[in-house]
Amino acid sequence: MDKSNEKSVLSDYLYILIRWKKFIIINLLIVSIIATITAFLIPQQFKSTAIVMIPPDNQGGFGGLASILGGKTSLSAVGSRIFGLSSTSEDVLLGIINSKSALINVIDKFNLMKYYDIDDKNYDKTIKSFVSDYSAQPNEYGMIEISVINKNPILAAEISNYMTHLVDSLNIVFSIERAKNNRIFIEQRYMKNIEDLKTAEDSLFKFQKKYGIVAVPEQLEVSIKAAAEIESEMSKKEIQVFFIKEQFGEDSPQYKIASKELEILRKKVSDLKKSTDLKNYSNVLFPFNTMPEIAIQYLRTYRDVQIQQSILEFVLPMYEQSKVEEQKSTPTIIVIDKAVPSQLKYSPKRSLIIAGPILLIFLLMIPTVFWLEKYSNLTHFNNPLQKSFNHFSLKVIRLYRTKISV
Repeated sequence: MDKSNEKSVLSDYLYILIRWKKFIIINLLIVSIIATITAFLIPQQFKSTAIVMIPPDNQGGFGGLASILGGKTSLSAVGSRIFGLSSTSEDVLLGIINSKSALINVIDKFNLMKYYDIDDKNYDKTIKSFVSDYSAQPNEYGMIEISVINKNPILAAEISNYMTHLVDSLNIVFSIERAKNNRIFIEQRYMKNIEDLKTAEDSLFKFQKKYGIVAVPEQLEVSIKAAAEIESEMSKKEIQVFFIKEQFGEDSPQYKIASKELEILRKKVSDLKKSTDLKNYSNVLFPFNTMPEIAIQYLRTYRDVQIQQSILEFVLPMYEQSKVEEQKSTPTIIVIDKAVPSQLKYSPKRSLIIAGPILLIFLLMIPTVFWLEKYSNLTHFNNPLQKSFNHFSLKVIRLYRTKISV
C-alpha cells in the first residue's frame, strides 16, 4: 500500500470517529457524571499509624544479675535460652496483636459492631471487617507499624494507640505468666539441688569422720613419706644389729636392745602396709592395703559434692532471675511514633475512580464505533444476525442523531 492509500485509510478512520463524535462525547459525559457522583458518594477514610519497637536487651537474659551473684555469665546465658527468659521477639508481639482475644478487646472497646453495621453480634464477621482496615507488620527498619483505617481520623488514631497499649499490657501479662512458670520449675530444681547437696555433704562428713580423712592425696603423701623414713631407719638398724652381733654376739645386751628396736621398726612398717588399727592412734597415717579403697570412696563422695555445687552455681542465678522476672512489669515496647489524626484522606482516590472508567469506556467505544459504522451501512445480509446488527446500529444512530454516511 502506497502512502496515498495509507493517508486515505487514516482519513476514513478519522472521519468515522468525527461522525460518531456525538455518540462518543455523550457516553463519556454520562460515564464521567456517574463516576464523579460515585467518587464523592464513597465516604472518606483516614489512616493513622503508630510505630513501636522492641527495646534492646542490655541485660542479656540472666547475664546482668548472674554476674553479680556468681560471675557465671556464660552459664546464665545458656539458662536464658533454655527457659525463654530473653527479650521479647518480634514474632511474639505480632502474634499477640493479631490474636483473636486482642481483636475482640478492640471491638468491644470502640463498639466496632455498630461501625460495621453488624446487628447479629457476630464477632467473626466483625473481625473479618476490621482486619481489612487494620494491619500490623514490621517495616524495613525492623520496627512494627500498627495502622488503622477509619472514617473518623480521630477514632483511627485512638484505635491505633490503644492497640499499642493493649499489645504491651498483654505481653507484660504473658511475660509474667511465663516467668512464673519458669520460676516454679527452676525453684523445684533448686530445692532438689539443695537437698542433693546436703545429702552429698553429709556423706562426705560421715566418710571423713569414719576414716579421719580430710584430704586423701595429702594424707597419702604423708603416709608414703613416713613409711620411707621408717624403712630407711629399719635398714640402718639391720646393719647395726649385724655388726653388734659380729662384735658382741647374740647374747650380749647390746645385741638384744638393737634387735628389740629392729622388731619395733619392722612392726611399724608392717602396720603401715597391713594393719587396720593404725587409724586408732594416728589421724594422718593409713595402711597401704586400704588406701586404694579409701581413696576411691573419698573421690566418689567428693565428686558428688562438687557436682551438686556446680549445679547450684548454675541454678541459683537462674532462680534469682526468675523471681525478678516474675515481679517485673516494665514496658516491653517503646513507642517511636504515636498515632495522630490524619489531615489527609487515605481513600477514596477520586481521581482514579473518575479517570479510570472514562479511559476504559473511551477505549471500548473506538472499536464499538467502527462496529456500528460497519453494520449501519450494510444493504445485503448474509444471515439474520447481520440484519439484527444492522437494525441495532440504525437505532443507535437515531437515538444519538448521528448523520448516516453516504
